[in-house]
Amino acid sequence: MAFNLDNAFGIHGEVLKLRAQRTAQIASNIANVDTPNYKSKDIDFQTAMKQVKQSSDVSTLNRTQAGHMTISGDSASSPPLLYRVPTQPSIDGNTVNAQFEQAQFAKNAVEYQASFNFLNGSIKRLLTAIRGE
Repeated sequence: MAFNLDNAFGIHGEVLKLRAQRTAQIASNIANVDTPNYKSKDIDFQTAMKQVKQSSDVSTLNRTQAGHMTISGDSASSPPLLYRVPTQPSIDGNTVNAQFEQAQFAKNAVEYQASFNFLNGSIKRLLTAIRGE
């Protein structure tokens, strides 16, 4: 029986990629808080996770003939970006709310750490099984 690390770790690896991309986007929003006409954007995490789930379901299919199409690309390479609806846009057209972005950054950091802990737990269970403890 073949062992597949992707199956052992579940979806946690993809979650970490999406969380890292979301962290970068929120940091970009914070960095552009004073940029005229900058529009605040964020990743729709739920939609991105649905895409990851669908692509992982499809990727389990086997090619039975050489003429069949292959699956290419990383499932988390282009998560959907959406513009935030501003609560109070500034006169210069900037829609970044610094306090809201900082709160979202902190929340995403906590969720990233939780996903990392789940992945770390999976690795520890595998090591326990390999050692036969």
